[in-house]
Amino acid sequence: MKISTILDHIDSGHMALPEFQRGYVWNRDQVRGLFDSLYRRHPVGGLLVWATESKTAAHRGDGPLAAGVVKLLLDGQQRITSLYGVVRGDPPKFFDGNAQTFTNLRFHLDTQNFAFYQPLKMQDDPLWIDVTRLMKKGHAGLGEFVARLSAQPELAAKVGDYVGRLSRLLGITDIDLHIEEVTGADKTLDIVVDIFNKVNSGGTKLSKGDLALAKICADWPEARDTMKAKLREWARADYHFSLDWLMRSMNTVLTGEAKFQYLHEKSAEEVQDGLKRATKHIDTCLNLIGGRLGLDHDQVFFGRFGVPVMVRYLDRRSGPLGEKERDKLLFWFVQAGMWGRFSGSTESFIDQDLAALEGTDGGLDKLLEQLRLWHGGLRAEPGHFTGWSLGARFYPVLYLLTRMGGARDWGTGLPLKASLLGKMSRLEVHHIFPKAQLYKRNFKRPEVNALGNFCFLTKDTNLDISARLPQQYFVTVEEAHPGALASQWIPTDPALWKIENYREFLEARKALLAAEVNQRMEELLYGDARWLTGPVATVPASASIGSGMTGEVEEEELEALNHWMEGHGLPLGTLAYDFADATTGEQMAIFDLAWPNGIQEELSQPVAVLLNDSSETLSLASQFGFRCFTAIEEFQRYVEAEILVESATT
Repeated sequence: MKISTILDHIDSGHMALPEFQRGYVWNRDQVRGLFDSLYRRHPVGGLLVWATESKTAAHRGDGPLAAGVVKLLLDGQQRITSLYGVVRGDPPKFFDGNAQTFTNLRFHLDTQNFAFYQPLKMQDDPLWIDVTRLMKKGHAGLGEFVARLSAQPELAAKVGDYVGRLSRLLGITDIDLHIEEVTGADKTLDIVVDIFNKVNSGGTKLSKGDLALAKICADWPEARDTMKAKLREWARADYHFSLDWLMRSMNTVLTGEAKFQYLHEKSAEEVQDGLKRATKHIDTCLNLIGGRLGLDHDQVFFGRFGVPVMVRYLDRRSGPLGEKERDKLLFWFVQAGMWGRFSGSTESFIDQDLAALEGTDGGLDKLLEQLRLWHGGLRAEPGHFTGWSLGARFYPVLYLLTRMGGARDWGTGLPLKASLLGKMSRLEVHHIFPKAQLYKRNFKRPEVNALGNFCFLTKDTNLDISARLPQQYFVTVEEAHPGALASQWIPTDPALWKIENYREFLEARKALLAAEVNQRMEELLYGDARWLTGPVATVPASASIGSGMTGEVEEEELEALNHWMEGHGLPLGTLAYDFADATTGEQMAIFDLAWPNGIQEELSQPVAVLLNDSSETLSLASQFGFRCFTAIEEFQRYVEAEILVESATT
């Protein structure tokens, strides 16, 4: 079938995308490569479609399907979407991605190369042709380009060649692509998805959540959009969650399990009701976690997969929670996050916890007992605060203590419990001993960014303190706001405020922080400390594992790399990412900068930037599926070539 006919079929609703297909994930380099192959008449592969009745076809987007049999793309989505976007100048109705990927493609009439528009390079060169403009005008528009070229005396001699190349470019839409069809009444959604996964074995397979959502959308087409609308609502409140996470919460309500294997048995009405109940309970959980624990944005929202368990608990009971029951549930959530309950095998641990809620003897006590048996003692020790960086397991705990306790700002003396109005009043991480001063004295990065050196202050106060040493500004703070230092667990011995005693300061503050955690946990249990008893939990081995990053220059390079990613509209990596064992939750190593879910979440493999790290750390990261880069330039080339939605050609 000609490419032009395929595009017409998309317009008429005779060809579409099945609901279970993921969104558009190609980058500009892939689009450019496709058009280069088509121009040179190289093979680009055929299409695989599922021929099925439109009245039962669950398809992506809001465009109506034609009556009768329609063809749903199983293999070839990225190629056809790219072709449609360039030829039509707009994305197809089923599009879900970044349209800039195929916008402003140019073709050079001399070199016969494709590239994306670059003003300085192309704006004054008539040989760079706008491919979309040519395609939209078709053969009738050839005269416009010929007239423009003929007006340039230095180009007149080659106009004949250029016309031939323009005609060849236009001829791309006349190329035939072989289409293979999956047909037959026996081709159920499960069978078709299995075929899809086999065909796409080299790429990212559909997850169980994708398949579950496809089945839901078959009966309730608006399901995906409804869920995404709720996710956007939470995102506006600084809680960024995934579709899979929301579906797990809905699934626990409907089936009592984490696995999606029984969700397909539910009717559209049951699914709609389950989603309504789940989102209501999630709102309750977020209000409790944000209001009582102070974890008011997703960067400190550790153990998020504890929420589906909380949702199930709330759904099984009637009426509002009493204070003691509420706080015991929050105690479980905090403890699950502190010890990495859901850092690895998410489904199996959620299922274990859901099972603890069932039966006549099920409930919160059984849930807590299971957590204690899994981890050991739940009481914090000073050594648990040995971690470092904003990615450390106990970083959210420090934020929680600041919000739950009586911590006060050192500039205003005001409590930091509630959200403060004004952009200069947002809480920021403050290095108690300035980084520059510590690096100057040859302290290594894990010590400079130790949790014991962090506190939270308002932006104004943070700027005011600047790079002064504690022995200078602590005196001023204490005079202006007596008790404000102690409210942030600062040792009272002035000798520890001197930079030469920095390591002793850290040890003293870690002890104060551990004592504060245990006090706050006892408050959540209203004095019922039996859950905190037992063998002391092991201090994570990674607490003493530093990365190869040893100085301020390397740290600045990583921060600059994150800014580079942000500037290109890509997600920030986690600095000093704590990698944990999937079964035990024990931290195993620290990666300098990591994207554990891939830069394109769930669509590309996990990535880690490891500068000057040991071979053991590199081996560990590789063993667990991380693509590792030991140089920033090497990582940037990977992003430009495989991820970044910009031309990799200069």
